[in-house]
Amino acid sequence: MKKWLIPVGIILILGMILSSGYNNLVTLSETVDSSWSQVENQLQRRADLIPNLVNTVKGYAEHESEVFTDIADARSRLIGAGSVGEAAEADAELSSALSRLLAISESYPLLKADANFRGLQDELAGTENRIATTRMDYNNVVQTYNTKIKRIPTAFYAGILGFDEREYFKADAGAQETPTVDFSK
Repeated sequence: MKKWLIPVGIILILGMILSSGYNNLVTLSETVDSSWSQVENQLQRRADLIPNLVNTVKGYAEHESEVFTDIADARSRLIGAGSVGEAAEADAELSSALSRLLAISESYPLLKADANFRGLQDELAGTENRIATTRMDYNNVVQTYNTKIKRIPTAFYAGILGFDEREYFKADAGAQETPTVDFSK
């Protein structure tokens, strides 16, 4: 009569281990999603600041239309990004265009003295710091999640339960290059 207690006990213990592991994966997956949402919030904050900054600079430097077009195009791609990789690529393009826009201000002393421009520039700098922090946080939780699904015993059932590896937010290949600004045009 006691022989059936051993298999039942083993099944119960395995069930508890698997449910605990599953719950842990769900928690980690939600943490990754939440962290990515924070990255998107900061990217949106920057995207919302850009039109004001561009309009302020336009008032002083209307002939710099290529930079304005590049910013608008990159901003549109960032807002419409469908994956982490697309967002990273669009973010790198937008950062490059913004660098060129801010470099333009060096040629316009009145623009640099404009209180609205300085305020927007300060807000943008703060937002860039927030973006860097949230990207780092996102990559840290992705690392934790990806490590968990690859370790034994989780690796045996994570894929079966639909827990696949998540994508890191990586800088674009050209992100290490300094943007070129040419005022001779």
